[in-house]
Amino acid sequence: MLVRRYDAGDRQAVIGLASRLTVGVAPWRDPAGIRAAVEAWVTEGVDRADPATRPVFVAEIDGQVAGFVTAIERKHWTGESDAYVSELVVAEGWARKGVGTALLGAAESWAAEAGYRRLTLSTGAANRTARAFYAALGFEEEDITLSRPAPRPEQHEVGRPSPRLSPGIGTASEARADADGPDRVSRRTDG
Repeated sequence: MLVRRYDAGDRQAVIGLASRLTVGVAPWRDPAGIRAAVEAWVTEGVDRADPATRPVFVAEIDGQVAGFVTAIERKHWTGESDAYVSELVVAEGWARKGVGTALLGAAESWAAEAGYRRLTLSTGAANRTARAFYAALGFEEEDITLSRPAPRPEQHEVGRPSPRLSPGIGTASEARADADGPDRVSRRTDG
């Protein structure tokens, strides 16, 4: 495996891997919107690639692109500048064969050479494989985004949160009871 800087000849292969970024997205999100967004992210990443400020690295195996990683500088809400892995994608046939680790190593080297103190990234909450991979490499969860359906106007009393929004979603008191339980982990469903 060769990990190297992206060049224009890799464009089609890299953009062709964008659909792998749809794994782990919340099931209530629009699939067409997800596909459009990930293709736009990857296209922007390669079109704006710059070795110093927006590097893109590819993993090449037997002359084929087996994965890629893009990185940028991103401001944390504290004002600190972090190196941020925008996308890390491994072709399906090359998953769990060291490609992701090698690509992340290239992004890490760029971050260290550029003087960043932290390397950050985001992934879907339901993407358990990616979350386990990142945890095994020493990444820790820092910020978590929560969402729920907004109530329909006829269900909502202004100034008060809805106690139950839809079937399958517990009430606020159930969530509090779960959070106050012995293991301090709230109940979640994956269906």
